[in-house]
Amino acid sequence: MDLCNFQEIRALLGRHGFHFSKSMGQNFLIQDWVPRDIAEASGAAPGTGVLEIGPGIGPLTRQLCTRADKVVSVELDKALLPVLAETMADAENFTLIPGDILKTDIPALVDQQFPGLTPLVCANLPYNITTPVLTALVEARRFAAITVMIQREVALRIAAPGTGDYGAFSLYMQYHTEPEVLFDVPPSCFYPAPKVTSAVLHCTVRTSPPVSPACGEEFLFRVIRAGFAQRRKTLLNSLASSLGGPLDKSALGAVIREAGLSETIRGEQLG
Repeated sequence: MDLCNFQEIRALLGRHGFHFSKSMGQNFLIQDWVPRDIAEASGAAPGTGVLEIGPGIGPLTRQLCTRADKVVSVELDKALLPVLAETMADAENFTLIPGDILKTDIPALVDQQFPGLTPLVCANLPYNITTPVLTALVEARRFAAITVMIQREVALRIAAPGTGDYGAFSLYMQYHTEPEVLFDVPPSCFYPAPKVTSAVLHCTVRTSPPVSPACGEEFLFRVIRAGFAQRRKTLLNSLASSLGGPLDKSALGAVIREAGLSETIRGEQLG
């Protein structure tokens, strides 16, 4: 069965009485080069185990199963479980776990499912859960790399340097990983077609952070979040209104000047 053939997809979904859910952000691929290139970019290979989130009807899943030793897919939509039982019936290295990835103990799942394998993530993520899912995957501290197809605008923001496009989450991802936007996927590659372009983002997880803040990681991200909390304000005013505590505005101004920066600089202008 060609899981990217529009006519075969319609017949498959019709057999199972499946209806698309807008709330779950369901858009199925209808161009076979997309799952093939995503799987290839993920690093899936012998010796790896891949966690997939939201397999849909399984086009990416099948590509991953031909490369990795084991693929575990977490699917929230119960209506897709019988569909996947049909499309993945011949894949002996595939395990389907019904459930919500945001309510899953990811470290425990990885430890249980991938002993002796290098864990990777590869997924076509629903747009509306991109940030919390990426955060959960990073915080699991189990994966060598995370490869996801997400909204292009979000992918560019995550990988952006110090520009108006990036923010606190960009820095979070760049602190923990090395993100790179690989290629775009136009709306015409999906059924139903979304209104925006997607992009594939590959994040190599860092073995150590790019900086070792003397203040500690927790306070570093507190400062970062404060710096971007009110983007229209200067860095000084954002920090003064968000941090509070022992550092008043004059003390914060002195710190910014000691860093060789202007008090009028904004957070988005920092490296």
